[in-house]
Amino acid sequence: MTSLIEVTDLSIEFPTAGGGVRAVDGLSFTLGAGGALGVVGESGSGKSATAFALLGLHRGTGAKIGGSVRVAGTDVLAADDAELRQLRGGRAAMVFQDPLSSLDPYYAIGDQIAEVYRVHTKASRRAARERAVQVLDRVGIPDAARRSRSRPHEFSGGMRQRALVAMALACEPQLLIADEPTTALDVTVQAQILDLLHELRAETGMGLLLVTHDLGVVAGSVDDILVMKDGRAVERGPVSEVLGAPREPYTRALLSAVPRLDAVRAAREPEVVGMADAPDAPDAPEEDVLLEAVGLRREFGRRGARFAAVDGVSLTVRRGETLGVVGESGSGKTTLGRMLVRLLEPTAGELRYEGRDIRQAGPRALQMVFQDPVSSLNPRRSIGESIADPLRAAGRLDDAAIVARVRELLERVGLDPGWYHRYPHEFSGGQRQRVGIARALAPEPRLIVCDEPVSALDVTTQAQVVALLGQLQRELGLSLLFIAHDLAVVRQVSDRVAVMRHGRIVEHGTADQVYDAPQHPYTKGLLAAVPVLDPAQSSARRSARRASRGAVRV
Repeated sequence: MTSLIEVTDLSIEFPTAGGGVRAVDGLSFTLGAGGALGVVGESGSGKSATAFALLGLHRGTGAKIGGSVRVAGTDVLAADDAELRQLRGGRAAMVFQDPLSSLDPYYAIGDQIAEVYRVHTKASRRAARERAVQVLDRVGIPDAARRSRSRPHEFSGGMRQRALVAMALACEPQLLIADEPTTALDVTVQAQILDLLHELRAETGMGLLLVTHDLGVVAGSVDDILVMKDGRAVERGPVSEVLGAPREPYTRALLSAVPRLDAVRAAREPEVVGMADAPDAPDAPEEDVLLEAVGLRREFGRRGARFAAVDGVSLTVRRGETLGVVGESGSGKTTLGRMLVRLLEPTAGELRYEGRDIRQAGPRALQMVFQDPVSSLNPRRSIGESIADPLRAAGRLDDAAIVARVRELLERVGLDPGWYHRYPHEFSGGQRQRVGIARALAPEPRLIVCDEPVSALDVTTQAQVVALLGQLQRELGLSLLFIAHDLAVVRQVSDRVAVMRHGRIVEHGTADQVYDAPQHPYTKGLLAAVPVLDPAQSSARRSARRASRGAVRV
């Protein structure tokens, strides 16, 4: 078999103030034409750095690259700029994790695809435009000719990712490199993108290098897996062997950290039955209810263009419990969470805290942990000062007591108290999320709303943050409202689960009821789209989804 990728003794070192950090160290692997290889590992393992090296994307960054890299016949490290331009987008193309940062917000999607096609083929504007519509149609963008004139902000997250795949396909590359292409997508859209990649491989014979921290994603998408740790390869083999009988302890640790749908939460509190058939009127003793929402509605837009992001939601959160809220992007989950902590005012409905109007509860009663700790932390303030902000706002402690309290909180969430004066960019994603949790704990709330708190983290870091939240809940008697699109994580942490669709709760019950005996077709569809670690089961699910669509197109 002809080699599409040949990497030999690859090393990548990034310059730092202290000298340098080696991100990849002596890595070697090959990928045959038409093959599919999954590269997995934790954040910082060197996965993305390796993928970038395949297209020479480290050139000009100051990184030191050693070894040999050949892709589609091109010696990447020795190629001049013109040769690299021919490789990128022509013979090999890349789909990045964040489509918003990869697409120009000022230009129509179709124009951006057409420009890529013209650069590599010297086609006319008209031919390039026709090609853009053609590939958008191929990746499942409805009414492709019209939508090709839309700008990126007019597309949903899943449609933007499809547009990036279309751009990559424009020149019919031999190799597609996909770097975390489904990380920020909900389970149904993730399944659609993975199905699309599988079908494109079958149709075109292109090779696929899939970089991800989610082992469920690779199970049904690749032939072989390369497991990376600290810049080195620790295990490689057929996907069924590596996932079914891993040889290395590190691989086994990764697999054990993957949340599973069949998991049962340890030490679950006694559950109230009979709730699945009454989503808007949960049966809970009044004295156990900490927070109650009745008929919440939130509208956005102006006059005739108004729409309801949340439409008549009623729920309760009890003392010391975790209520999970799941649903696709756009279902209203985040809007609901922001209303519960009063970051958004409801258009209609009532919010009660301990039986009284929530406005009497004060700002300290409820706090929020946000999805993206990078954007929720001020980059110009130390993490200690960010955690101290709610304490200073309360005005009850002097400076010395505030500093002592912050150091105590840092230690509680597993960080070194001596890091008080460090800044957000000095921390990993998991550490920054711990900072966000410490800030939420500072005013001693009774309830914390966690909005997708682990969606961007690798499985081991995700497991650590989930375990931390559980430990804090037990020690402090916290109530949690856990919003996520990852249904396996939600089952792991939740006592009860509410399923949202189009701003409404369509199913609500104990975690066991919702997961083991779902009643609503929407819930069944969500559960069927969750990635599984068994390649044979993953393939069977993909075939079932294809049959249910009645056609190849997703």
